[in-house]
Amino acid sequence: MEIESVGPNTSRIRMHLTEHNTRPGGTISGPAMFTLADLAIYAALLGRLGSDAIPSVTSNLNITFLLRPPARDVIAEARLVRVGRRLAYAEVALYSDGGTEMIAHATGTYAIVLSPPKA
Repeated sequence: MEIESVGPNTSRIRMHLTEHNTRPGGTISGPAMFTLADLAIYAALLGRLGSDAIPSVTSNLNITFLLRPPARDVIAEARLVRVGRRLAYAEVALYSDGGTEMIAHATGTYAIVLSPPKA
């Protein structure tokens, strides 16, 4: 996977097509797209909170597969919807490289784990 951009509330991640993330029949596997969506949210959170986000963890991730993707790179575009003191909520749109139709849509919540103060 390749981080293409990270902003204060967004990220764009590319998952390159490989034999490891392709299913028989020439489509991208669901678990690979799920992983891409999760990474995209984490990257956006890092863009917002910096190193304070490093210990944060996924508390929920839901994905809806909309179209059977062709055997091409997949692009994830994440946007943080709300960042509170303890939780961050985001949405991710996944597209086939060069395509305009969303192939999957994900929403996720991250638990923001604050490091204890140093003594």
